[in-house]
Amino acid sequence: MIKQILKKLPRKSSKTGDNREHGRNSVTHSIASTGSRSSDLGKSKSGNLNTVSPQMNDSASDAVQDGNKIQLGMNSKLNGNLVLSSYDTLPALKDVPSAEKQNLFIKKLNLCCVVFDFTDPTKNLKEKEIKRQMLLELVDYVTSANGKFNETVMQEAVKMVSSNLFRTLIPQPRENKIVDGVDLEEEEPAMDPAWPHLQLVYEFLLRFVASPETDAKLAKRYIDQSFILKLLDLFDSEDPREREYLKTILHRIYGKFMVHRPFIRKAINNIFYRFIFETERHNGIAEFLEILGSIINGFALPLKEEHKVFLVRVLIPLHKPKSLAMYHQQLSYCITQFVEKDCKLADAVIRGLLKYWPVTNSSKEVMFLNELEEVLEATQLPEFQRCMVPLFQQIARCLNSLHFQVAERALFLWNNDHIENLIIQNRKVILPIIFPALEKNARNHWNQAVHSLTLNVRKIFFDLDPELFKECLAKFREYESKEGEIEARREATWKRLEELAEGNVPSNKLVPVPQKVQPSPSSG
Repeated sequence: MIKQILKKLPRKSSKTGDNREHGRNSVTHSIASTGSRSSDLGKSKSGNLNTVSPQMNDSASDAVQDGNKIQLGMNSKLNGNLVLSSYDTLPALKDVPSAEKQNLFIKKLNLCCVVFDFTDPTKNLKEKEIKRQMLLELVDYVTSANGKFNETVMQEAVKMVSSNLFRTLIPQPRENKIVDGVDLEEEEPAMDPAWPHLQLVYEFLLRFVASPETDAKLAKRYIDQSFILKLLDLFDSEDPREREYLKTILHRIYGKFMVHRPFIRKAINNIFYRFIFETERHNGIAEFLEILGSIINGFALPLKEEHKVFLVRVLIPLHKPKSLAMYHQQLSYCITQFVEKDCKLADAVIRGLLKYWPVTNSSKEVMFLNELEEVLEATQLPEFQRCMVPLFQQIARCLNSLHFQVAERALFLWNNDHIENLIIQNRKVILPIIFPALEKNARNHWNQAVHSLTLNVRKIFFDLDPELFKECLAKFREYESKEGEIEARREATWKRLEELAEGNVPSNKLVPVPQKVQPSPSSG
């Protein structure tokens, strides 16, 4: 009897081991399988390893298979065990013959669809590291591929990217934030804890899109409009590293998939419209404008009407939001590109700047003056003459600004040779407009630098055209002499009104209201 029992023991142990091996192989086969299957990851023919837990809303992600969404609903610990056990059974891509590499590549793409929860840094450390190594291997394979990717590979690659990247972005609470470009810029950006995996997935997508082995005609079925819209949504991420990758990838997609170009431009426009007229909050405006700056640079001449409409309806209104400082450099570059492409657009651009010119925000006013100088530098004489009157009425207000940086920046316009030349050619119109502002600065401005710059500008005009200068000075003094009389009349009017209100004089007695005398522009 004892011998019979001893004979049975090894047999029982071997059977248990066989079952375990069978279970592991079944799980591996289930996760790595491809084709028309659209079952949840982890589905197995044997054992209870296909248990689905509803607790993994945070650590699971949507995966796209055959164009439909499937929910990765497995427990994080189970996911990790699946990756670990399955990865242990798969060889490295470099260790298999070339004929088997593509099938192994597809299996590893499927394994990388499993998404881990990074909110707990102590959780699934071994499994996370295994997936990271696997992603590195996939990046290397795509980089060194020497044969065209077939449709199955493209489908599985897009599915893996979608599973890992497309997620709901949770913004930081903004209740206590000051909505000002400078303040927001100084804040510490939020870093995504899942970046160790996200970075490699982005790198994979970048190499996949840029690879000469990726046929755009085939790939456009999977990198489609739905995929692009989800990619654009990710630009609102608060992690600047993620936005930098997205910027590069979207630019590559725009360059490679010509069929998607109009759609991408339209989709970005819609994001801009929502930002300008509804939310005034978006983290990726600067990155979008950087991409568009490169696109505008490549526009063929003559410019299409669609592109001119984009300038007037999108780029110019982007000067309105309070957070302009976050993206002004990129916006200014786009605007200048348009003017350099077609100088006839300068009038529309300058009038657009005047429309959105800030009234109480001095730092924003300095940005407008910086951009104005860049636009004027590309402006030709006919366009300049169309808008010079309203333009220099605004510049005159800037010259009299009590904020010294605004006044100083306006005076710096005369340091630009091209702008100075435009002003000199039209001095008979411009000097009468700005002369009162120059004279008041020369007499009363509190800042010494502004005072000195004003005297230099006055000297330029005096040396250039003494007669015009003296004429403007005489009219200004005439206006000043009348100011006292106007003020006395104003006080008399108010006193009379007060008496009327108190009922001390008959109500039918008329009160003269003097008209304000403005200095008339020179007729020369």
